[in-house]
Amino acid sequence: MLLGLALIAVPLLAAILTAALQIRSLADIGQKIVIGGVHAARASQDLFSEIASLERTARLYDVLNDPNLLELYRRQDALLTATRDKLNAYGAAETRKTLAQLGELQGNIRATVLRPAGTGAANRTALSGRFIELSALVDRVAQQSNAQIDAEVAALEEQTERARRRLLWQAALLVPLTVIAVFALTLAVGRPLRQLDRAISELGQGTFSNQIAVSGPHDLERLGGQLEWLRQRLLDLAHERNRFLRHISHELKTPLANIREGTELLMDGAVGELDSNQREVTAILRENGIKLQRMIENLLSFSAWQTSSVGLETSEFRLRPVVKQVLENQQLTLLSQRVRLDVQVEDVTLVADRGKIRLILENLISNAVKYSPKGGTIHLRARTLGTQLLLDVADSGPGIPPEEREHVFKAFYTGRAAKATAVKGTGIGLSVVLEFVSAHGGTVQIIDGEFPGAHFRITMPINATNGDRPAATEPKAQAHAA
Repeated sequence: MLLGLALIAVPLLAAILTAALQIRSLADIGQKIVIGGVHAARASQDLFSEIASLERTARLYDVLNDPNLLELYRRQDALLTATRDKLNAYGAAETRKTLAQLGELQGNIRATVLRPAGTGAANRTALSGRFIELSALVDRVAQQSNAQIDAEVAALEEQTERARRRLLWQAALLVPLTVIAVFALTLAVGRPLRQLDRAISELGQGTFSNQIAVSGPHDLERLGGQLEWLRQRLLDLAHERNRFLRHISHELKTPLANIREGTELLMDGAVGELDSNQREVTAILRENGIKLQRMIENLLSFSAWQTSSVGLETSEFRLRPVVKQVLENQQLTLLSQRVRLDVQVEDVTLVADRGKIRLILENLISNAVKYSPKGGTIHLRARTLGTQLLLDVADSGPGIPPEEREHVFKAFYTGRAAKATAVKGTGIGLSVVLEFVSAHGGTVQIIDGEFPGAHFRITMPINATNGDRPAATEPKAQAHAA
């Protein structure tokens, strides 16, 4: 992944570096032109003033013949020579040629002025003409300097335009290349990132059966390897948990069977007739023994299903006898809680797993009894809708707290406490319902508004084929756990 980022960054850095170097080169050239132009302009102005001073001193010396003026002329002549040399350093070939002519004429004038004898009128006229010629040469030097500066500025403008076009071409080439590189890197990184996201989502949902394999950059592959190690660890822990549940459930079944057998003997009067109080206590023992047996069956079913050791054992059966059997098993609890039943079940023939359908009904009805007040009503309805079975179980309890709707179908979540019961639930009743309904290709929903309490609706095919176990889907709403 770092290599891919480097492949994107290197061309951009190269383009930025090239642009910076070109801009710096153009800035240096521009700075030199400005400095040369300023010096040339100043030197040209100095030439004009120095020639004027030189001519004035020569005329005064010709009139006054003062040696001090002659010394002043020499100094001014030296200044003119220095200025001319300075211009010669900045000037082009044509300018240097003119400066050479200026120097030659300056020497002739110097020789004339420094001649011991007086110049005379004819010489003064000739000297004046030479100074005029000298001024004309200085004017030509100034024009040539300006022309040289204009040429250098034009060359700089042309070079700047070429650099601008070059940078535009580089940008035009780099932009699509960069887009292609980013797109390729996105494809190379996006796929493993989606694999990681899917793997993390499956781990979060408790699905440990799918192996995690991430293909892509080395860093992401290593992260995928860490997630695979985590999946294996979580899978081992889940197996240990299910193994513990199976063992403890089997260990509990034997003493519970003995307790239930002894309770039935007491109820049948095998050790003598029981009075009303004794029968009430025995009925409580029998009722809670049935509850414990249902909990153990739930634990065993949940453990076996989580380890995928069992599948659907489909058969053809009628739904009404299954409902009747479940209600008979709940009869003591229904009587003790004085709960009324509203049963409207069509005589539907299903092709499904009879045992799992029975457990679905037992857990939903047990959940409804648990949360219904004394004297409340439990509604149980079943009807067909095309090729689907619609099964509704509702109670008249307090309903579902919003803060619990995301958790109640999770295993071992016990939810809000119901009314006082002798035996607390295990918290896997509704998780078993969700698992078994999903195994039949159905869904669990919660319907609001039709009944005052919790209303579970199961939609599943009437004819469920026995195949691979489908992944359990999240219900559209959640309820309190059994």
